[in-house]
Amino acid sequence: MYLVFDTHQEASQFVAQRMLQRIIAQPDICLGLATGSTMEPIYQALIQLINQSQPALSQVTTFNLDEYVGLGKSHPQSYYYYMCHHFFSHVSIPEAQINLPNGKAKDLAAECERYTQVLNQTQGTDYQLLGVGTNGHIGFNEPGTPFDSLTHVVELTAQTRLDNSRFFDDPAEMPYQAITMGIQDIMQATEIDLVITGEHKAEVVRNFYHSAVNENLPVSVLKQHPQVTVVLDKAAASLLPHEAVQKGLVTQ
Repeated sequence: MYLVFDTHQEASQFVAQRMLQRIIAQPDICLGLATGSTMEPIYQALIQLINQSQPALSQVTTFNLDEYVGLGKSHPQSYYYYMCHHFFSHVSIPEAQINLPNGKAKDLAAECERYTQVLNQTQGTDYQLLGVGTNGHIGFNEPGTPFDSLTHVVELTAQTRLDNSRFFDDPAEMPYQAITMGIQDIMQATEIDLVITGEHKAEVVRNFYHSAVNENLPVSVLKQHPQVTVVLDKAAASLLPHEAVQKGLVTQ
């Protein structure tokens, strides 16, 4: 299902409402979380909704998709820092139930194995929030990543490094590697919301819509998942055929 909203903010409000509904319906929910500029207004809206409705969060568990290799928790561009700044420090999810890969691990292979094992103990996420890169990557699973991949270290492509270097004061500090949840790990989620916004993502949205399932376009694997909703703003949906989309509605 493709749902299109007029603005990024409206799309974010819709996703935040869905997340809140799932937390209320399943207090011990396991949430798969994502980072990046697309997700920031989703977390802002979700914090407001949580503050209004005060759902119980003591049993919620979270798993983030990825972390840069070499960046510690206090680095302002680490995803641990991002999540604390944009979400975790504003809500009462117990710290012991918050999971991200350790980008400073001395043994990266062991860290990848540990992360997959912890995720498997929960039998995968109940709800996965997901974005996509301009080259079709999900998590940091770059084009060509096998669909049966588990958590692993990835060499970031030049395109991904270019896209993400804008977040660094010095683009030269942009890491060359990341630990990412594998495609098989992502596909274990019971439900996935793929959120894509901005005109710069319109081409990858079109490619996703028209493509066959192909490891050269990692996001295409989602076509094999039984419960995926693609949430777009008008800019990201601008190259889709009219019959592909449904008009999104935001309830207050």
